[in-house]
Amino acid sequence: MMRKIYLSIALTGCLLSVPIFCFAQNEIAVGTASPGNAGLETQAVQAPNQENKEEEKKPSGNAGAPSLQDLGFSPQQTQGSAEEQQRLNKRTHMLKIHQRLGLITAAPLLATVITSSGAHGKNSSQSGRDLHAALGSATAVMYFTTASFSIFAPRGTETKARGPIRLHKALAWIHGPGMILTPTLGILALDQLNRGEKVHGIAKLHGPVAWVTAGAYGAAILSVSVKF
Repeated sequence: MMRKIYLSIALTGCLLSVPIFCFAQNEIAVGTASPGNAGLETQAVQAPNQENKEEEKKPSGNAGAPSLQDLGFSPQQTQGSAEEQQRLNKRTHMLKIHQRLGLITAAPLLATVITSSGAHGKNSSQSGRDLHAALGSATAVMYFTTASFSIFAPRGTETKARGPIRLHKALAWIHGPGMILTPTLGILALDQLNRGEKVHGIAKLHGPVAWVTAGAYGAAILSVSVKF
């Protein structure tokens, strides 16, 4: 019976995430292939070429000054790359979706924390535990959907992260594992309660791990929302 409940909860979370994931993928296709972006890419590629041609036409004030070719740069290296520009546009678009979904995921996460009071203690009930578990499953599914847009975004020229971005990435090492441990421990705790037992063993860590995870996730959102 419990396995059927867990399966229905997981399926509910997956069904909630599918429309969001499909919508985000459609936004990527539209964003990277729209005429507006194509025009920007063309301008970005053509601008260096035009500048190079203008520089060639201008008389040199110093006849002995070396050209870019003399310094070892080939014409291909001094021209813009349409492929790199497209990669940059796609990465930017995916990271924007990552940010939007991250804010949306905060809603079921907050609801999961609020309903935790009805999942354990004197005020707990079967319906309260089932609601808490369903919201937790939906939060986990949306969280990993959100993370996928950052993980699979095309990589550009790697630069060392600084300031808020560095903190944002560091916090991911806390709330990422926490999003795996929290529902796992929650399933163990729910199974024990439904058998009429008190929560014991490693399942007792469900609450503390959940609070640390929620705190780290909230801090990660603030790190890229508040300038400091």
